[in-house]
Amino acid sequence: MAFTDRLRNRSRQEWLSSLPVILLLAAAILAQTLEYMNAQLSKVGELVWEDYYVLRADMPEPTCNPNVDIETELQRMKAEYEAEAAADELGLFEPEPFDLESAKNSIMSRQAVCAEQHQLSEDSRARVTMGVKFFRSLEQGFTLFTLGFAEQQKGLLLSLLFICALTATFKHHHIAFRPVMTHLDHRVSSAAQLVSNLILVYSAWSYQAVTDEPFTELLILGGIGLCIVSFYHLMTLPTDLERGGSIAHASLTIPLYAYMGLIAGNYFLVTEGNANGVVVYIWKVMDQAKVYLHIGLYIWSGMLLKQTKLGERVFNVFKPWQLPPELLAFVAILVMAVPTAYTGASGIIIIAMGVVVYGELRRVGARRQLALAATAMTGSAGVVLRPCLLIVLIAALNKEVVTDQLYGWGGKVFLLSAVLFLLVVILTRQEKLSINSRQQAMKPCLAAIKLLVPYILITVVIGVVYALVLDAYLDEFSAPVILPIIILGILAYEKYVEAAPESVGNKAQVGFEKAIRLATTESTVHIGALLMLMGLSFASGGVIERSGVFEGLPHDFAHTVSAMMMMVVILVGIGMVMDPFGAVVLITGAITGIAYQNGIDPVHFWMVTLVALELGYLSPPVALNHLLTRQVVGEKEALLASQEGGKFWYRHEKILLPLTVMGITLLIVAFVPLMFY
Repeated sequence: MAFTDRLRNRSRQEWLSSLPVILLLAAAILAQTLEYMNAQLSKVGELVWEDYYVLRADMPEPTCNPNVDIETELQRMKAEYEAEAAADELGLFEPEPFDLESAKNSIMSRQAVCAEQHQLSEDSRARVTMGVKFFRSLEQGFTLFTLGFAEQQKGLLLSLLFICALTATFKHHHIAFRPVMTHLDHRVSSAAQLVSNLILVYSAWSYQAVTDEPFTELLILGGIGLCIVSFYHLMTLPTDLERGGSIAHASLTIPLYAYMGLIAGNYFLVTEGNANGVVVYIWKVMDQAKVYLHIGLYIWSGMLLKQTKLGERVFNVFKPWQLPPELLAFVAILVMAVPTAYTGASGIIIIAMGVVVYGELRRVGARRQLALAATAMTGSAGVVLRPCLLIVLIAALNKEVVTDQLYGWGGKVFLLSAVLFLLVVILTRQEKLSINSRQQAMKPCLAAIKLLVPYILITVVIGVVYALVLDAYLDEFSAPVILPIIILGILAYEKYVEAAPESVGNKAQVGFEKAIRLATTESTVHIGALLMLMGLSFASGGVIERSGVFEGLPHDFAHTVSAMMMMVVILVGIGMVMDPFGAVVLITGAITGIAYQNGIDPVHFWMVTLVALELGYLSPPVALNHLLTRQVVGEKEALLASQEGGKFWYRHEKILLPLTVMGITLLIVAFVPLMFY
């Protein structure tokens, strides 16, 4: 197909949404890569030119005169001294005679310093060759670019947020309890979004009038755009919806962000009469703009990963062993923990790999309830592992802890939760556990591992290049930038190099460029849905904070155990209604002081917080991880799972299994360490 034909085949969403989004994400990657390059250029300059930091800028010409006439200067100084003495009207003391020798020594000392300055300036100019000028121009250009990008991060984030949020709104892809199925669902959902978006615009307009914060105009324009799309939806009815509907079901189709906006709007506008209160809290997202840009990059990485065969090929390693459903679910928890940690938040890996995990579990005969439970939990176990972005935010907001401490204990907590999951699924199994013999399984298993070798090599090579050339390692700081490059390298390998004949789904028929387009198009709706939820979660946190809920809590406890019991209840409750990033900000400002005051170790407190939040995301009434799982596997599978029979445990396993595992994990993590205080 000719290049012009490919351009004509782009959809309007790709032109208006996907293209700007990929440009914004590419700009974020480029800016941080240039920041690494800038740091390395300074090191190169020091290696090539001694004292390069002096040569980075032209040394100013000294203004002193190194060839001053000493006798003339002495006469001038003597005349000034005698004039000052004569000006003494009181004449109480006889003036001391002018000290010619001291004055002469002072002049000669200044003359030597001046000569040294002139010589240094001359030597510096002589060393500033054309090579130095070119190199420092390059290095300073990088510096100006990175500084300029840092100043524009808020604008970049707002642009990314609203382009994606408009797309998610237009595509009806915001996170809700149930999908829109009827005319009434559509009307109620659209009306709620319209009112919530109007509250956002009104609050942003009021906020602009009382602040000099940059980019508030973007916030207003983005909110107006969301209002227009919501109003358009309210005035039109899709033709594929059923007639009728019920208020009860329709209320479940209202996106979570809209609920949060309505609650925050009611509190700040009606209860407090504070017109700009909603946006004051939403604007806290801008204080950590780089973190939220990284979330966008992680989501894009997850969608790119979805376009590869990597997930299926990892599970192919275990297929020859014919693992029973319970053991394969345990394997899925272990395998998915790594991408969960590297994609920074529990929901991203569910969106990216949930279909693969669910499909593999169903392939080996797992009951739907178990498959849904394991899929939801794949997004929970890895959030305590390096380089999870949530821990980076915790360390950034709390000087009492550092990432190394949290990651160190996080590994132990992950092992605990994994072992507990294995024990629970074994105890609740329906059939005897058995696996294929080593003689039958080993050869096809090794063949499957062989297919993974190129993926490992690509990851290692790109990681080594970044480490050696840019001194950037695949850690919590650089992973958001390096990970997309690695996955693009994997995609390029699959599309251009690999000669394997097998096809996984329809991925073998999709070219490199189209795979990137598909991943970016899918990323836009997920970025919009998650960032809107996170932003309004800050506003909901503001309602909780300002309502005085925490002020009524006791601040002093007789025993640390009592304080921890209260912490556990509060933290799980917050996790049930807020997204993790907004929850961390709220907890930092409102709860940490009580915990520390009552002798709870900061590292211990934050490990409890992470586990409690994940338990909250798996707990009704919201159960965000379950909502995302339902979204990716489809409403039909979720309904079929609810119709499965058996004992009470098996009928509700998708809820009970995660609650049991994470609940026991939380109790152990919260209370056992107190025994060693």
